Amino acid sequence: MEKFGYCAMLLFTIAGSFWLEIVLKVGVLRRIKRTFLSILPVAALFLLWDAFAIHSGHWHFDAKQILGIYGPFSIPVEEYLFFIIVPMAAIMTVEAVRTVKKDWLMGDEK
Repeated sequence: MEKFGYCAMLLFTIAGSFWLEIVLKVGVLRRIKRTFLSILPVAALFLLWDAFAIHSGHWHFDAKQILGIYGPFSIPVEEYLFFIIVPMAAIMTVEAVRTVKKDWLMGDEK
């Protein structure tokens, strides 16, 4: 059961924020291309950093807490999902605040 530790954290993140998409209709999933264009460049940098740190022996992932499925650069699949799910949850949270506070402008909207 311990091997699902990382997956459980990801599921709690989804449960904690993805409801905003349904209840408040924040529209993040309707603009999925825009969302991924925001997430992927940063995720790529962090995944490269992960790959370097793993290769250098600076850190590792506890084999007892992950599924044991690895992607490129010997990075666990959960880590790839982390860099998609957590930023998406953050975007949904920001959009939820914007939905509730209708006059809260950001970026190029000012």
